Amino acid sequence: VGLVSEHFSQAPQKLSSYSWYGSIRLFHFRVPPDTVLLRWLLHVSWDSGTPCTDVEITVHFRHGAPPVINPLGTSFPNNTIQQPSFQVRALLSSMLLDNTSVNVSHPAPGDWFVAAHLPPSSQKIEVQGFAPTCAYVFQPDMLVMRAMEVSILEPDVPLPQTLLSHPNYLKIFVPEYTQELLLELQGCVSSGSPSCPVRLTVGGATLPSNFQKVLTCTDPTLSCRLLLPSPPWGRWLQVTAESLAGPQVSVAFIAQAALTACRPWSMTFQRLLRNSPNQSHDTSVGQLSPGPAHQGLGRSSGVGGGAFCLLSFPVMREDIDTVSVRFQPMDGISVLVRSDAPSLLRLRLDTGMDSGGSLTITLRVNKTEVSGDTLVVACVNAASAFLSFNTSLNCTTAFFQGYPLSLRASSPVANLIIPYPETSSWYLSLQLLCPESPGVCEQAMVHVETVLYLVPCLNDCGPYGQCLLLRRYSYLYAGCSCKAGWRGWSCTDNSTAQTVAQQKVAALLLTLSNLMFLVPIMLSVQRAFLVEASVYFYTMFFSTFYHACDQPGEAVLCILSYDTLQYCDFLGSGVSTWVTILCMARLKTVLKHVLFLLGTLVIAMSLQLDRRGIWNMMGPCLFAFMIMAFMWVQRCRHRHQCYPTSWQRWAFCLLPGISMASMGVAIYTSMMTSDNYYYTHSIWHILLAGSAAFLLPPREEQTEPWACSQKFPCHYQICKNNQDELYTVT
Repeated sequence: VGLVSEHFSQAPQKLSSYSWYGSIRLFHFRVPPDTVLLRWLLHVSWDSGTPCTDVEITVHFRHGAPPVINPLGTSFPNNTIQQPSFQVRALLSSMLLDNTSVNVSHPAPGDWFVAAHLPPSSQKIEVQGFAPTCAYVFQPDMLVMRAMEVSILEPDVPLPQTLLSHPNYLKIFVPEYTQELLLELQGCVSSGSPSCPVRLTVGGATLPSNFQKVLTCTDPTLSCRLLLPSPPWGRWLQVTAESLAGPQVSVAFIAQAALTACRPWSMTFQRLLRNSPNQSHDTSVGQLSPGPAHQGLGRSSGVGGGAFCLLSFPVMREDIDTVSVRFQPMDGISVLVRSDAPSLLRLRLDTGMDSGGSLTITLRVNKTEVSGDTLVVACVNAASAFLSFNTSLNCTTAFFQGYPLSLRASSPVANLIIPYPETSSWYLSLQLLCPESPGVCEQAMVHVETVLYLVPCLNDCGPYGQCLLLRRYSYLYAGCSCKAGWRGWSCTDNSTAQTVAQQKVAALLLTLSNLMFLVPIMLSVQRAFLVEASVYFYTMFFSTFYHACDQPGEAVLCILSYDTLQYCDFLGSGVSTWVTILCMARLKTVLKHVLFLLGTLVIAMSLQLDRRGIWNMMGPCLFAFMIMAFMWVQRCRHRHQCYPTSWQRWAFCLLPGISMASMGVAIYTSMMTSDNYYYTHSIWHILLAGSAAFLLPPREEQTEPWACSQKFPCHYQICKNNQDELYTVT
């Protein structure tokens, strides 16, 4: 009754095995306001043309920001908030039999994110296109039920309600600087029982944590109250009233709300314009001027009088780049902190594009200002500020568990890192406390230096990582791709990291192994295969400097851009194999050089289309092998014996060359892993160059046509040409 359903869906995505955050498939939805029921339907399918195994699929859910996940169990940087995510794990077979669903009652409106991935991948390096792979496709659908009849609960205005078999939906708007919200049920009357069975559910559900408040009322003679400290500012708060009596029993009651306003003491813009940044440390409370009175917070708020409950410092937001923002107090970098009222800074992360980075907060204080037992405590909260420092230090507001910080003489610096902060306004509140001697703090003032940034990646992922911006339609988020065995959210986990010596050894192996190409280069020059020698030199040069540039950490040398070096390395490997096989075919010189050029152009084009496809090299090589086989068969038919005719060439050249090439292909396609890459790929270089040296044919004989055998008559001479064929010349 009074509900309407809506259906949202997004295009399916192919799942990948988890290796870093870029491996996940992220889906971004927006839950409309007044939603009372949210249901996720999770669909999984696979390519029927390839054999697929039964794997475990993990799906993460989070409200406000992408989920922070850690399937590999790596460590986070120090002072990082490790926010858990709500996850569902199911086997592919069970998801195919019955679509897995996740239900959320009374969800919080706004951004919701769904992330899915396969189990962590093995360390084996797969060659694209060499073996069939299974494609697991994942698609979530979102079904919502919205309430069309929602009653507005105004502050200090009684709202009569009657409950039957269906719940009643209410909502109340909480203005900014609301200190407390009091919900009260009065005059409860039930038609079928002397009790008053009513249950109120306040707030929206979020995943993984849920700070919804539930108020159950049973006694009709006593008033039923729920006090919410620091409710979400500037938002509508959902309230659901349900009857706990039977379906035919009506329950009537009066709902009433009261707001207690927090009167801020704010610095005016005129004062900011007169002050220069270097005068920020001279600011005192006496120089501050109160901001405009916040009328309309509720009739019982008493805004007209009473002491100010906080010091509000205006904050400038400076957008630097994508997912990169700097926050700075308008009067400088320091904030005045007192003991009688909290100091408050508001960080606006509500643009919808700020939840894809990391919020970093650094607080510093002069040791001389916090001598003795003087303590500066701070809380970082979303949606509303924590204001109850005198009664509690757990930084818990009505619907959010904040993050505490503290400064003292022994630890004058405090850091906090929040990966993927929720889309909201965040509040940094600070206050001065003297637990052992409260009288010392009455007249004390402390200046706290603040460094507030939103960055894509913490410390740009360090020396062993690369910060990459990822995109899901128009939503951007960042992740760290680690190298050299380093792992973790910001590439700070060194449990499997390589030492500097190991990195240098790996770089030397991958680069110096290319010197093996000097052998086929010298043999090509000696046998007058100058084009082949040029190709081998090109391959050796760019493979050496590509692997010198591909190394992480300190052992890095890039003479050109990484993409250019990689392209040239792949091109050289393909063309060197192409020219070697065509050289073995013993074609005429002009035809051979034409095929050299055409094959190089085709390989260059295919690499541009798909650089890592296995058929970029296998296709031209198979075509060249067919040409070579055709020419050898023709010679065998013409000579009536096997070609090449020399058993020494078969035993000492062709068979070793073919064996080395076969071993290289086997290692390249099935034995390379992330751990042994430096050794196996170096062996691949040696085998590739060695096979080219063994497979190169002998020097072509350049015998002139008139240098004929004299044992035949002069008018019927038999001569040798450069293809070792016998021709009759008159």
